[in-house]
Amino acid sequence: MQSLPETTWVILAGGQARRMGGKDKGLVTLNNKPLIDYVHDRLAEQGAHIAVNANRNQETYAQYGQVFSDVFEGFPGPLGGIHAAMAQLDSEWYGFVPCDCPNLPHNLLEKMYQTISDDTEIVVAHDGESVQPVVTMYKRSVFERLENFLNNGDRKIVLLYDTCKTEFVDFSDEHDAFINLNTPDELEKFGALS
Repeated sequence: MQSLPETTWVILAGGQARRMGGKDKGLVTLNNKPLIDYVHDRLAEQGAHIAVNANRNQETYAQYGQVFSDVFEGFPGPLGGIHAAMAQLDSEWYGFVPCDCPNLPHNLLEKMYQTISDDTEIVVAHDGESVQPVVTMYKRSVFERLENFLNNGDRKIVLLYDTCKTEFVDFSDEHDAFINLNTPDELEKFGALS
């Protein structure tokens, strides 16, 4: 196995969270803990170097890692945070996870890293039923294509995969690891289960 790539793992907390009533989703609490705590702890236990993409409450997010905001205007979604990381942080690889996914796999980094070969440019988690495009890794070489993609007005991440050497990582044995909590109802239901 090749040595681990130099990677900055970014928690994406820069969205508008419309379905959460506009609240800052990473700071919404689940069982009296902010959602980002769960995500940060899961990454930290795997030895990740962590940064946070946030467009508000940056002072609060600073306790979790280096904080940076979007470069593109108008909240282009997760791709805005992915682009911002590649524009502002110096790393060979960039890993990304959403701030509202409290149950990420304990072996996420290991499985993602194992999938990388010499020509791999994007690595994406797959839960056995669907692609998880916000649980992903991008090689620095993708940046120019990503910037052009956004400048052209494209926002569907899966379209970018066709322009890159993309590998998918099978997490079908941990399907529930990618539950993300987008609404107060989902938050309440998940909290009752956990």
